[in-house]
Amino acid sequence: MSTAVKSVAPVVAVVMGSKSDYDVMKECAKVLSDFNVAHVVRVISAHRTPDRAHEFAATAEEQGIEIIIAAAGKAAHLAGVLAAFTTLPVLGVPMTTSDLGGLDSLLSMVQMPAGIPVGTTAIGKAGAQNAALLAVAILSLSNADLRAALKEYRARMRAEVEAADAEIIRLASMD
Repeated sequence: MSTAVKSVAPVVAVVMGSKSDYDVMKECAKVLSDFNVAHVVRVISAHRTPDRAHEFAATAEEQGIEIIIAAAGKAAHLAGVLAAFTTLPVLGVPMTTSDLGGLDSLLSMVQMPAGIPVGTTAIGKAGAQNAALLAVAILSLSNADLRAALKEYRARMRAEVEAADAEIIRLASMD
């Protein structure tokens, strides 16, 4: 898809609170792969493995990670916990939940107290894809190949919408 150069070491960490979140977060990993952005995917729980969450976030930068994408449901504290232990950008992806449809996850992430920000995306698959695209946009600030690939991606999206518009105009004129 892209002409971006794939780096050897992961620069994005995709972290989820539960293995069950992978069905959604594989969409995030796919977008990163499509842009040839090296990434690592992990399961780390803010509540069940808090020491691991702390260690991961505190050492992410020295491991070469530049952006952390964190997905969680219900109380959704993973993104905030990771953000508390690093100055790297943390993007949160709220997971859909059976209790409140993901609103609980969204509010837990988006209502971070001042001083420890978490950039929060939409609930579910759209949020997973957008978190990856936001990570690509951030990385593209210092990577011209990635910036060109993102512009190419956006141009293809525009072309698809323009083609759909032309088709609808044609179909509507036949009615």
